[in-house]
Amino acid sequence: MSEMASTDPEGLDGVRMSWNVWPRTKVEASKCVIPLAASISPIRPHPDIPTLPYAPLRCKTCSAVLNPFARVDFGAKIWICPFCYQRNHFPPHYSMISETNLPGELYAQYTTIQYGLPQNPNPNPHLDPSPLPSVFLFVLDTCLIEEEMGFVKSALKRAIGLLPENALVGFVSFGTQVQVHELGFSDMSKVYVFRGNKEISKEQVLEQLGLGVSARRTGGTSYQKGMPNGFPNLGVTRFLLPAADCEYTLNALLDEFQTDQWPVPPGSRASRCTGVALSVSAGLLGACSPGTGARIIALVGGPCTEGPGTIVSKDLSDPVRSHKDLDKDAAPYFKKAVKFYENLANQLISQGHVLDLFASALDQVGVAEMKVAVEKSGGLVVQAESFGHSVFKDSFKRVFEEGEQSLGLCFNGTLEINCSKDIKIQGIIGPCTSLEKKGPAVADTTIGEGGTTAWKMCGLDKSTCLTVFFDLSSSDRSNTPGTVNPMLYLQFLTSFQNPEGQLMLRVTTVSRRWIDSAVSSEELAQGFDQETAAVVMARFTSMKMETEEGFDATRWLDRSLIRLCSKFGDYRKDDPASFTLNPSFSLFPQFMFNLRRSQFVQVFNNSPDETAYFRMLLNRENITNAAVMIQPSLISYAFNSLPAPALLDVASISADRILLLDSYFSVVIFHGMQIAQWRNAGYHNQPEHQAFALLLRTPHEDAQMIIRERFPVPRLVVCDQHGSQARFLLAKLNPSATYNNAHEMAAGSDVIFTDDVSLQVFFEHLQRLAVQS
Repeated sequence: MSEMASTDPEGLDGVRMSWNVWPRTKVEASKCVIPLAASISPIRPHPDIPTLPYAPLRCKTCSAVLNPFARVDFGAKIWICPFCYQRNHFPPHYSMISETNLPGELYAQYTTIQYGLPQNPNPNPHLDPSPLPSVFLFVLDTCLIEEEMGFVKSALKRAIGLLPENALVGFVSFGTQVQVHELGFSDMSKVYVFRGNKEISKEQVLEQLGLGVSARRTGGTSYQKGMPNGFPNLGVTRFLLPAADCEYTLNALLDEFQTDQWPVPPGSRASRCTGVALSVSAGLLGACSPGTGARIIALVGGPCTEGPGTIVSKDLSDPVRSHKDLDKDAAPYFKKAVKFYENLANQLISQGHVLDLFASALDQVGVAEMKVAVEKSGGLVVQAESFGHSVFKDSFKRVFEEGEQSLGLCFNGTLEINCSKDIKIQGIIGPCTSLEKKGPAVADTTIGEGGTTAWKMCGLDKSTCLTVFFDLSSSDRSNTPGTVNPMLYLQFLTSFQNPEGQLMLRVTTVSRRWIDSAVSSEELAQGFDQETAAVVMARFTSMKMETEEGFDATRWLDRSLIRLCSKFGDYRKDDPASFTLNPSFSLFPQFMFNLRRSQFVQVFNNSPDETAYFRMLLNRENITNAAVMIQPSLISYAFNSLPAPALLDVASISADRILLLDSYFSVVIFHGMQIAQWRNAGYHNQPEHQAFALLLRTPHEDAQMIIRERFPVPRLVVCDQHGSQARFLLAKLNPSATYNNAHEMAAGSDVIFTDDVSLQVFFEHLQRLAVQS
C-alpha cells in the first residue's frame, strides 16, 4: 500500500467497499451477512485527477465510457468494452493512437478522470460562452425574538457579501404570511404577500407575482443589461438580481426589517407558515430559473403552525410530537406534513433545485418532516440552538466561503452506474433521487432509492457520499471455471455543473476480483473493510428503522454479528474459550457495540428532529467521518508524554489527564479533577509552570483543527470531571465501571451510572452464541 493510500483510504477514486473481493453466487453472497456495498464520493477533489477538454468515447451497446480496463487492438483501431464485450471502432480523431501514444483515459493510473463538457457549441472561439450563474433564494422566518433577529440579519449580510458578484440573489420572508420581495425595484420596497393558511398551487404563485401565462402573452419578456442569456423570464430582473447589483438594496431592507408584527395571544405559539413559504419559493424559482443551479436557503426559528406542513397546533399546551407519539400513531399532523414535503421534493427535483435547511431553535422546528425534501434534493442541513450559536454562524459562513474552506457546492448532478454482467443494483442510501431508469442491471429488491441505474442529485458538494447496494444474479450458468473473466467492473458516471457554472463529467471505473468463496473463506476475509462495513450496517439499520413497522434494530444487529462471527471465527463447537476472530474482523464487533448504543439506534432522549438530523448526516458523509459518528475517537493528554489515542472506556478517565473526544457532532475537552484544580488555582499563568500551560493549550489547538475541517461545525464542549457537562463524554464511553463494580476501580477514575452492558460482557455473550452448534 502506498503512503498516500494508507493515509487516504478513499484514494483517487473516492470508492470504498464493504468487501474488496466478491463471491460468485447469490447464495455465497448471502452467507457473507454484510451486504455487498460501495460508498462513493462522486466529486471529491483529488490533485491527481486530470481533466480532459473533449467529450468521452462511449460503448455503442451499453454506453459505458472508454477506460483503462478496456482491451485495445491498436492495429485494427478497436476497443473492447469490459462491461458488455462489445467491439467498438475508434473515431478518426484517435487515428494516432498506439502502445506508446495513449489518450489520457487509457492510462492505467487514471481510473478516475474528468471531462469538461462544452456548455453550448459556440462557433466563435473569441466569444465567452458564459456559464449560467448560481441562484441563492434566502427564505427567512420572522417569528423570532429581537435578539435572534439581530443574529440572523448579521449572518445574512455577511453571506451576501461573500457571494460571487454574478450569483443571483432573491429574498422571501415569512411569519403569519409570506412576503416575496421585489429587489429589482430599488426606489421603493415592493412586496407581494401570500396568505399562510392554505396551500397555493404553482400556477397561482406565478399569476400573483405577474409571471403567469398572461404576463408572457402580453410580451413581458424583456432582457436587462448584464443579465445572463439563459434566463427567458422577466421574473429574473425583478425578483432575482446579481449580488453586486442588489447588495445595497438588501442590506437596506435588512436594516429596516422587523420581527413578525402579528399579535400572538398568551398561551399560544406564533402562527408560522413555513410550508407555504417554501412552496412559494419553489414556484418562484421554477418560473425564473428552471433547470439551472438554484438553492432555497431556509432559515427557520420554530415549528410550522399554519397552513400545509404544520407540525403542531398553536396551543402551547400541546407538545411537539415525540418518538413515542410517532410509534403510537399519536402525532396528528405528521403524515400529512411528510406528504406535503414529498410533493415539494418532487417539484424541486423536476426543476433541478435544492432545499438547504438551517434550523435554529431550542425546540423542534420540523426537520423530521422536511427531511425528505432536503435529502432528496441533496441539500445541506444544520441544526443549532440559536442563530447566535457558533454551530449556526460558522456553518452558515462556510456555505458561501471560497478557497480552502469552500464546500465546493455543485448543481444539477446525475449519477449513472454500469456494472459487469452478473451484478445487479438494489439502490442507493444517500442524498439523491431515483430517475427510474430501467435496465438489465436493476435488481428485483430495492434498498433506498432503487429500481434504476441512474439518479438525480440536484445539489452535491466535495463531501457528498452515496452508498450503493449490489446483489448478484441468481443464475449459476456463468460460473463454469475457465470461461469467465476473474475480474468484475463497476463504473460511476457523475455529470454536474461546477461552482463556476461549467458542465463536468467525472468517470470512475473500479475493478475487483471474483473468488469462489465456497472453496475458501480466507481470501474473502482478507478483502473485508471493517470501517466501511460498520457504516453500511449503520445506514441500512437507520433506513429499516424508518421504513419497517416494528423493526427491532438492536436484535437485528446482534443476530447479524453472531452470524458473521460464526462464519469467520475460529473455534471448537460449543467451546466459547476457543473462539478467536480473524484479524480482518477484529474491530467490527466493537463498532457494532457502539452502533447499538449510538443516537442512530437509541432514539430515547432524542427528539424526532435530532434523530432525523443525525441520520441525514450519517447518510451523506464519507466513511471516515461516518465511522467517527458511530465510534468516537478519544485522545489523552498527560505530562511527560505525547498525545496518544485512548480506549473509548471509562477507565481512560484519570485525575491528571485531559481527554479530547471527537464524536463528530460535538468535540469535548474534558479536564481530570487534579488538572481542573490546578487550572482554577491559576498555575498555568506562572512562569515556572510553562509545561502545564502547554498541556492546557494543546487539546484546544487540536480541537480547533477538527472544527475547521468539518461541516456542519461541531459544538465545542469544555468541561471538568464531575461537572454537569461531563455527560457529553460519559455518554460515549464503554461503562466498564458502573455502580455495580465501583469498588474494583483505580482511584481518580470514574464510574458510570448505567444498566447498559459493558463491551467485555457484550463480547462474552457474543462468543458464547457464535460457537453454539
